[in-house]
Amino acid sequence: MKSSRYGYGVVNERNDLGFLVPAAGSPPAEWRVSEGFVPYESAVATMQARSTAIARGNAPELVWLLEHPPLYTAGTSAQPGDLMAARFPVHQSGRGGQFTYHGPGQRVAYVMLDLKRRAPDVRRFVATLEEWIIRTLAAFNIRGERRDDRIGVWVRRPDKGDGHEDKIAAIGIRIRHWVTLHGIAINVEPDLTHFSGIVPCGVSEQRYGVTSLVDLGHPVGLYDLDIALRQEFEALLGPAENVAGDPPELAMAAETTV
Repeated sequence: MKSSRYGYGVVNERNDLGFLVPAAGSPPAEWRVSEGFVPYESAVATMQARSTAIARGNAPELVWLLEHPPLYTAGTSAQPGDLMAARFPVHQSGRGGQFTYHGPGQRVAYVMLDLKRRAPDVRRFVATLEEWIIRTLAAFNIRGERRDDRIGVWVRRPDKGDGHEDKIAAIGIRIRHWVTLHGIAINVEPDLTHFSGIVPCGVSEQRYGVTSLVDLGHPVGLYDLDIALRQEFEALLGPAENVAGDPPELAMAAETTV
């Protein structure tokens, strides 16, 4: 059977992998939502500090929802030719994948989970992230789908022509000591022209584009999406505890990145 671009197997195999669950008695993950725009360098430093603490058993798992200012990130498989115009700052991310865009109106969810407590299975983790996005979109009557030859979650666009599909959510992960970093990004109402400076995730065919919830005719805000994300996260990945404010590691990251 043909391998996907994840390198984790074809779509039907990902459908049948099952999902991650926490070990019985595990404490809830922290659920934090940052206000305003978080600089990318600070976000990466925050993730690295928290993932190290999680691996050592010194901190709880974390789901961190935020927005970035406009920027491009390059994954470990990024091809230089896929950066067509550096309209915004470009950051080497360390995650898997190729080029992607982050910016206002896009909900980024960074997920720091201890796979040793759940299952040390990267394929199941990716399948669970996909399912999390798909279920969240379904709450707004949007049918998101996996594809065996393309990364992310896609929606069919017959209104644009036969075989046309648009990407509505991206996935990019890194794993250190079996603790996950990075995560997902769902397009709520970003400026879709900002994607034009890159070949998003290396997908260049004209019939594949980028969309958002608002572009599809769903007047959804970040707050609305966050409610659905929380509900579907807990259904798939276990309880989460709402904690106000930024992760404490963010303050330390800001001091070291000034």
